[in-house]
Parts: sequence; C-alpha cells; structure tokens
Amino acid sequence: MTNVPTVHELEVAPAHGGSRLDVFLARSLPDLSRARIQALVREGRVRVDTRAVAEPSRRVKPGERVRIEVPPVSPATPRPEAMPLDILYEDEHLLVLDKPAGLVVHPAPGHAGGTLVNALLAHCGEGLSGIGGVARPGIVHRLDRQVSGVMVVAKHDRAHLGLAAQFTVHGIRRIYEAVVHGLPEPPRGEIDRPIGRHPRDRRRMAVVADGKPARTRYRVLEAAGVLAARLELELFTGRTHQIRVHLQSLGHPVLGDPLYRPRCDRLPAAVRRWLRGLDRILLHARLLAFDHPVTGARLTFERPPPPCFAEAMRRLREGWTARARAG
Repeated sequence: MTNVPTVHELEVAPAHGGSRLDVFLARSLPDLSRARIQALVREGRVRVDTRAVAEPSRRVKPGERVRIEVPPVSPATPRPEAMPLDILYEDEHLLVLDKPAGLVVHPAPGHAGGTLVNALLAHCGEGLSGIGGVARPGIVHRLDRQVSGVMVVAKHDRAHLGLAAQFTVHGIRRIYEAVVHGLPEPPRGEIDRPIGRHPRDRRRMAVVADGKPARTRYRVLEAAGVLAARLELELFTGRTHQIRVHLQSLGHPVLGDPLYRPRCDRLPAAVRRWLRGLDRILLHARLLAFDHPVTGARLTFERPPPPCFAEAMRRLREGWTARARAG
C-alpha cells in the first residue's frame, strides 16, 4: 500500500450549485462513503478555491473548485488469521459465505482473534479497500456467534453502501429456519411487534411499546406433536435478535438459546442434555437474496441448515411418541 495521499480536484457544475459539500463530493466520488468524506472535511483535508473548509454542510457554488486529499488506508487493528471459509460466491466487490455456528463475526472483548473478520483479512489480502479509512472487510449485517447461515461481506465502500441501502429499505430477502419449543397456532402467521432494549437486562432485547417496528413472517415446516416445531421465518425488518425475541414473545422460543432461555421442562431429559451439548442456537440463515451493488444483477444464495436440525426433530418426535405411548 502506498503512503502517498490521493488528491481529487473537482469543479462544481451549475446543476450542483447549492448542494452540501459532503453530498457533492459523495456524488462525484462514489468510492468514498459520505461518512468518510465528512471525516476528511473535519480533518482539514478539503479546500474550496484554496481555502480550507471545516463544515461538511457548507453549500457549494457553481464554478468553485474543490480539492480533497484522501490519505492512504491505515492498517486494520485485527490481524489476518488463515481459517477455512465456506465461500458461496466471490468477486472483486463482495463475498458471500456460509458462517458456521461458533464463529464470532467481529473482534470484541473476549474474542480478540479467531473471528470472521480475522479470517477475511487473511483471505482477501490486498483485495480489501479502506472502508471508513481502515482496511477491513465491510460487515453489512451480522449473525450471532451461535447462529449459522448465509452472510454477505463488502470489499469496498461502494459495495458496502449499496448493500447497506438495501437493508435500510428492506430490499434484501432473508429466510431463516428454527427449531422452537411448542407448536405455534395458527401454523402460519405474521408477528408485528416493536422491539427495543430490555428494560432490566441491557444484554437482551424485548417487545416494548416504544420499540422500533419489527415484522417477522413464519410457517410451520414440521412438528413433533405439540412438543416442538421446525419453522421457516422471513424477516421484513432487521432488529437485533428479532427472530429470537419475536418467537419468545409468542411463547415458542428457539431451542438452545442461552440468552432468551426457553423453559424446556416439557422436553425429555435426554433431549435437554443433547441440546446443551450442541453449544448453538437452532437458528440458521437459509436464504439471502439481494441486488449486486455494482452490476445490479439479482443474486440468490441458499444453504440448508446443518444436520443437527434434522437430528433435533428426530429426537423430539421420538420423545413425543414415547410420551404419547406412556399416556
């Protein structure tokens, strides 16, 4: 990576007169995010007609010449770590993978290494641009450590912004599968309940009156009597822990969830022991569909849940049958 800053010199066309400085630059330089441009303005790296400008909201005038200096990308704090990745698709703009349960997405206290970000830094190498001014993969959305499934990662600002915009306007289709306690009634429906921070436990989310709108559609795929069920779920919003919170609010929490801990008293003891040994939540992101942020092509990726989902249902059906026979 070069240590020489990149300099762009632009002239404000009549059509752009009256625009905010950061908006004008973001439109003129699509590879830089607006947030990145605002930071550069505040750092004194933008001049208008040779005068330094410190306010991103300043209005530009036709004929003004704008000079912006973009420093080289600083190295990422996380270190590259070579790890196997189950990659479903990759090009110079983005990467789609099937994340296994147990893999943390971002470095955090207690998980300084061994994360998806560390693996992506090793895999992509010089293929990563400076998202936010730092060489790192663009994590557009996340899956919790104990959840598996399909994820998309951006390799540069333009791809990151394009994907993030689709998440914002709900242009991305996301379908999950889960094994839950009990049998939802009716067998298909929609959960439309606002979600916000839990009033007493800050680690958790909850259905709260002043929360953000959240919609989840579900349907039962198979059942183990009324003991448990395997569901297909489609997200129409993307709140933190949305599926887990919505299903808990129905009285059908996801099995194996240590945070939204279900009451499993009705499950056979052997099944409860087996679930504890899994060390994962029985929730899987099965399908992800979105428009490619550069080419515009519609892309769809699907990966079925791991075998433990079918094994869970087999054990649960056996438990239900044994209970029914015992009367």
